[in-house]
Amino acid sequence: MIRIANAQLWVHDQDEALAFYTEKLGMEVRSDVTLPEMGFRWLVVGPVGQPDVGIVLMAVPGPPIMDDETTEQIRTLTAKGGTSTVFLTTDDCQAAYEELAARGVEFVETPEKRPYGIDAGFRDVSGNNLRLTQIMEMAAS
Repeated sequence: MIRIANAQLWVHDQDEALAFYTEKLGMEVRSDVTLPEMGFRWLVVGPVGQPDVGIVLMAVPGPPIMDDETTEQIRTLTAKGGTSTVFLTTDDCQAAYEELAARGVEFVETPEKRPYGIDAGFRDVSGNNLRLTQIMEMAAS
């Protein structure tokens, strides 16, 4: 069986992203390992109570991994919200929205009822999209 362990987001500043995901979203650090000889930091956070899933907060690499032009393209697309989305679920979207907004999370879409549930959207400090969804049971047809 194949299972997902981690998913990766490009971030502009790992320390800033770490603060956002832990202090504002309430996630916990799963791994924070720096390999100075490689100029690399493996930084993983995840939801409390869901230890088998992690979000890798990966700094956009420069040379020799990526040329300067590619690095800048990724940074620009990330800042515009064009590279990825993380989907979060909650039992009460309105309450979670209010709690996160009180912690300083800036929403781009407030909770709204949709055919699949109640959904809201926000972005992290690098520009990555996050969706917060209260999934509703759909009637069988």
